[in-house]
Amino acid sequence: MRAAREYMMDFLADDGGATAIEYALIAGLIAIAIVGGAASVGSSANDAYQKAADGFPDPA
Repeated sequence: MRAAREYMMDFLADDGGATAIEYALIAGLIAIAIVGGAASVGSSANDAYQKAADGFPDPA
């Protein structure tokens, strides 16, 4: 009975899983920020290239 109680106390005191979850959440937030930034940069680059293309005369 004592071994089971010690096992349960050790299990409840272990915080290794919580640390892994925290790192996963941080990695997820970083990934969302990267995707958002890439989408913004892509849109801006597309606008810049479109303005450059509009400056050329249409081929006749």
